Amino acid sequence: MKRMFIMMLLLFLPIACSNKAAELAETAKFEELQDNKEHAAKLYREIIQKHPDSAQAKEAAERLAGLEEQMSGSGK
Repeated sequence: MKRMFIMMLLLFLPIACSNKAAELAETAKFEELQDNKEHAAKLYREIIQKHPDSAQAKEAAERLAGLEEQMSGSGK
């Protein structure tokens, strides 16, 4: 049983890791909705740094630019 669990874990681990950029992007958007701009910006920076070739990196850069503009304009 334990061996089966380990085999399943090893099989699905690459799939889970490949969606990390998407998970971070989803969380960042949620943080924006909760008006937690600082944390959203941090997550967008992480996407850009750790997953630069992902589809989410381009969107993260755009959203980060908008957030930084908002934060500098609001004094946060």
